[in-house]
Amino acid sequence: MRLHINIDDELVAELDSAVGQRQRSAYISRAVRFALDEDRRRSALRASFGSIDDGGHEWDDDPAEWVRRQRSDDRRAG
Repeated sequence: MRLHINIDDELVAELDSAVGQRQRSAYISRAVRFALDEDRRRSALRASFGSIDDGGHEWDDDPAEWVRRQRSDDRRAG
């Protein structure tokens, strides 16, 4: 489909420098597809907020003590 869009002359010059005049449409299509994918991911993330119950963590009261216990635990990998 053909679209009529307005882009600043400076941006067009930078685009042409990067991809050439004959690759404008393909580059713009990839850029729009990328932006739409990002928007979909952000929407999915926002929709998932609150879906996992925040019951807290065992380290919330004293993170330093929790780390010390983890470091002294014989089950450590390494």
